[in-house]
Amino acid sequence: MAELGAGPHRSGEIAGELGRGVTSLAPVRAKLIAKGMVWSPAHGDTAFTVPRFDGFMRRIMPGGRWRT
Repeated sequence: MAELGAGPHRSGEIAGELGRGVTSLAPVRAKLIAKGMVWSPAHGDTAFTVPRFDGFMRRIMPGGRWRT
């Protein structure tokens, strides 16, 4: 999600970035919402709860090694 920018982003955009289906990511999204890391400003949208968190994630996890 950080690769897409600040957001909010549609669930389909996030799934497409990861090369996965939307339904396969629903449990992960629910857990991140429960932990307070992301929130849903509208149905099907996801955004970070902390401003500029996308940039922080890109700085601490550069490249694509985290995808494997």
